[in-house]
Amino acid sequence: MSKLATRPHEVRTVSRRPPSDDRDRCKIRLLTRLISGAAASASPFVAYAQVSTDLERAPTLTIERYSEDWSDLADPGNRTGHWTEPFKYIPFSDDDAVYLTIGLEARSRYESYENVNWGSSPNDDFAWHRLMPYADLHIGNVRFFAQPILSVISGADRPKRPVDTTGTDMLQAFVDVDLALPGDASLRLSAGRKLVSLGSGRFIDRRYGTGVPLPFDGFEAIVTGKSRRVTGFYLQPVDTRQGDFNDRRSRDKAVWGVYATQWLDAKHAHGIDLYYIGLRDRNAVFDQGAGSQLAHTFGTRIFGDDGDWYWNAEAALQRGTFAGHRSSAWGVGAETGYRFRNAQLRPEIALTADVVSGDDDPNDAKLGTLNALFPNGKYFGALSPIGPRNLIHLRPSTAIHPHKTLALSLTGVAYWRQSLGDGIYAISGLLARSGGESDARFIGKQIEIATSWQATPELNLTASLSAFDPGPFIRDTGPARTIKMAGAQGTFRF
Repeated sequence: MSKLATRPHEVRTVSRRPPSDDRDRCKIRLLTRLISGAAASASPFVAYAQVSTDLERAPTLTIERYSEDWSDLADPGNRTGHWTEPFKYIPFSDDDAVYLTIGLEARSRYESYENVNWGSSPNDDFAWHRLMPYADLHIGNVRFFAQPILSVISGADRPKRPVDTTGTDMLQAFVDVDLALPGDASLRLSAGRKLVSLGSGRFIDRRYGTGVPLPFDGFEAIVTGKSRRVTGFYLQPVDTRQGDFNDRRSRDKAVWGVYATQWLDAKHAHGIDLYYIGLRDRNAVFDQGAGSQLAHTFGTRIFGDDGDWYWNAEAALQRGTFAGHRSSAWGVGAETGYRFRNAQLRPEIALTADVVSGDDDPNDAKLGTLNALFPNGKYFGALSPIGPRNLIHLRPSTAIHPHKTLALSLTGVAYWRQSLGDGIYAISGLLARSGGESDARFIGKQIEIATSWQATPELNLTASLSAFDPGPFIRDTGPARTIKMAGAQGTFRF
């Protein structure tokens, strides 16, 4: 429940161009500004931006790209002379009403696994590659956004999965219309295909860390004022397939609902979320069995950041039906951390905890397992063999920053089953191990070391080593070898 993120804020470039003998300082300021923009768009940590080793948080700029606002570059005084600026504001009219922004993300990620599924599957190593250019055309209060994706996977001998590759396809393609409302509020109507993350990303997120992100087809209506935002939506996840231009919206799944945020300060660093999310899944799978599910999730979240301390707490209730019978589930989670901003190496410590309900009795008709809907693809870190269903999770972590462009982190995770009558599940929601053959609660423990280097304002390099040591539940239910994982990633984004 505690993956921290807020809805994206705008990223702006506002510094004036320095003299030629001050270019080195210009580069430092540019890097700081880009990283600050990423922090504002990816998490509530807006008071003090620093490079993160979290693969789900963009090192610079934003993940979904459409939330970036480069209109300030219409004023030449706001330009720094950086080489990317001519691509960020291309005017087509004298009154600045029509302009184009273009950009690109190129990413390669290598992952190597030993003892996949604790030894029940062959070892695996592969490299994901993807290229995602985009074009953002503004015509008055209307904008057209398009982002194709070219993705391939190399080195994998196993069957390809939807997260591995989709060939060449359209990742995002939508139109927005902005309308002014009384009281300095605005209404944005959006239709098409786009990457969506709501609140903490606990139930709807972009699956950014995998080979192919998860887009949704549908509609959004977003009302934004000075201190609040309300989003209404109807979305269908896109089924990514191998081959070119053949991705289609799912016929089995759809989500709809309302997500509201009340900010408590002008910087939007503190706030309260309230939300309702409905789900229809015609082929939901649990340890109890498979069937059609209708789930209604009601939740709330509080978040804040005062520069030193930051916090995020969330709770949700889920009601509905599964295979024609009632379902009732719940989840709570929290994260809190502290930054020693003035200490050497600028260390940071954090503690995350989650409790997510499982099914108490597989022999009765009532389902008690929380459906996490569409969580991000690296929920507990680079190595995430289990997902947020029937789970108790405790994760202390620490990070240091030897340089403003370099971060090192160490994370430990312990996992237990919330209910002894239910199994454990993968991030995708598929059953990983049935719970019927064990009374053990402890699943296992994990450790991860990661580093991230923002080599240039556009280039980020990340590497990680992880190991998952199985506990009694894994040993009772099948092969129980230690999963080992190594990953390395290079991301170029402008």
